[in-house]
Amino acid sequence: MPRKQTAGKYKIKTHKATAKRFRLTGSGVLVRTKGGKSHLRRRTSTRTKRLLSEMVPVQGRGIVKTVQRLAPYLK
Repeated sequence: MPRKQTAGKYKIKTHKATAKRFRLTGSGVLVRTKGGKSHLRRRTSTRTKRLLSEMVPVQGRGIVKTVQRLAPYLK
């Protein structure tokens, strides 16, 4: 029995580091996490640490385009 043909030509591999760092919101805005959260945080104020947990919308069309190319199935 022959295999069913797919609509596209190839499956694209997702760049896993990009998929872990970025996310799409419900309205389609690409958001990113902030860096500097892993170590050397003892002398950082509680307010600063709390602000690091927020996700920030990505600025710049070029970066958005790059992320979409690296993680095409990002949800």
